[in-house]
Amino acid sequence: MTPVRLGAVAYLNARPLVEGLDRDPGRFAVRFDAPARCAALLHAGEIDVGLIPSIEYLRGADYRIVPGVSLASNGPVASVALFTSRPLGGVRTIATDTSSRTSVALLHVLCARSFGIAPRIEAMAPDLETMLARADAALLIGDPALYLDHQGRGLEKIDLGQSWTTLTGLPFVWAFWVGRRHAIDAAGVAALQAAKAAGVAASDAIADAYCGPERAAIGRCYLRESMRYGLGPDERAGLERFYELAVAEGLVDAGGRARGAPPTSLHFF
Repeated sequence: MTPVRLGAVAYLNARPLVEGLDRDPGRFAVRFDAPARCAALLHAGEIDVGLIPSIEYLRGADYRIVPGVSLASNGPVASVALFTSRPLGGVRTIATDTSSRTSVALLHVLCARSFGIAPRIEAMAPDLETMLARADAALLIGDPALYLDHQGRGLEKIDLGQSWTTLTGLPFVWAFWVGRRHAIDAAGVAALQAAKAAGVAASDAIADAYCGPERAAIGRCYLRESMRYGLGPDERAGLERFYELAVAEGLVDAGGRARGAPPTSLHFF
């Protein structure tokens, strides 16, 4: 059996979704990258299934989603945030993490629909000092946002997960497993679902191993309280609402879902 080429996100939040998969090398060949890189590899056909930013699902005409598995939040997510030293209403420029795609799309939606600002947005490498030297605010995702001591730096942290739930009353889906129609069989789908169940059950041990003793408490709290890993009716409703707003804001322009056209339904393996 040829292993399924699996592209996973390298951050802490994704570790519960790959629990035990490295112990089955005949089924999966796993690599770890930034979210944007996972999407690029899937679009290029260099991996079979990727844990990709949710906005990137709209950029592939024949994509399918693994049922019941996602990276989601309902309220504060802690690891996707805008950092600024000035009032939000005075932000005119934002530097955004190049590792991110869904978070940048969400930022556009929130600026228009919630924050009431229309800033100039520039993608930059995720270095906070450089970002804030060039812009009024910085969008960071993943581990850098989670671990940052913003209060010690005199910065306000605006959690995009909380902002979304305040706006819509819904969870936000950041990423999920996606591949083309025949990229994975039913047994492979079941293995990914089982990995999620095992990872959620072992989240404390995963946080301890990943974070080390100094940050283990942060990691444990994050995986237990901030992250959700299902893709049930509430998450699907949040995802569909995000797609509607992304289309309305002109953010989708690729693949089978062109700019201005309504996104197609969610399709599952």
